[in-house]
Amino acid sequence: MRTLNGKTIFITGASRGIGKALAIRAAADGANVVITGKTSDPHARLPGTIHSAAEEVEAAGGKALAIQMDLRDEEQVTAAVQQAVDRFGGIDILVNNASAIRLTGTLHTPIKRLDLMWQVNARGTFLASQTCLPHLLKAENPHVLTMSPPIDLDPKWFRGHAAYTVAKYGMSMFTLGMAAEFGGRVAFNSLWPRTAIATAAVKNLLGGDASVARSRTPAIVADAAHAILTRDHKTATGNFYIDDEVLAEEGVTDLDGYAVSPGTPLLTDFFVPPVTERHAAK
Repeated sequence: MRTLNGKTIFITGASRGIGKALAIRAAADGANVVITGKTSDPHARLPGTIHSAAEEVEAAGGKALAIQMDLRDEEQVTAAVQQAVDRFGGIDILVNNASAIRLTGTLHTPIKRLDLMWQVNARGTFLASQTCLPHLLKAENPHVLTMSPPIDLDPKWFRGHAAYTVAKYGMSMFTLGMAAEFGGRVAFNSLWPRTAIATAAVKNLLGGDASVARSRTPAIVADAAHAILTRDHKTATGNFYIDDEVLAEEGVTDLDGYAVSPGTPLLTDFFVPPVTERHAAK
């Protein structure tokens, strides 16, 4: 049995959604989970806080440390990483999950929002990775997993929201570069869902409850992440994984249990090429 028992996992943006699901899945193995995010007090429109997520981690069997952290602030990131090391003795895994999104065209994307997406998505991934690396390099099976898509330069992914696409692809480019730079020492991979995932972003930005009904739950991404993070860091690196492909490699092919509404046609996520095209490229 491959397990995360005893591993220390630092997750950005872990108060809700995919980040929280990853935290709870790791906790089920007995992992130490560092829950970071900006939401310390209840939010009017978004469910969950770093503290409620930490409670769920503890209930699932893990040890939790909740840290309020703005990923854009270098001092806060440095302090959070040091706090995690002081509490658990090191860091084995970093999950770059935090992300900002705005699906608007060039004339309707304020520079303030462009800056936010760049600072959280690409810059935040670089900063968290850079800050955790000295500790990861001391770990037994170190991994960095970034929640970002395979890089597809088809103009259709840029046409309606170039600012978001560039910021998101920036995360993926750091996976590509750091995997080459640290190959054999730290694994760097990206993970992306094939379908929409039932999160606040999908509900608020991509069609409300109707879109949520055509989504899978965050558990599918969490289970795929668990499979990746328990692989050998020396060989499983430099990949742009798709969640259901990872599970298929693990022998899991019945995915109905992950559907919000089993039997309802699923929404394909952004940036994912057709299955036949992706397999042909391999």
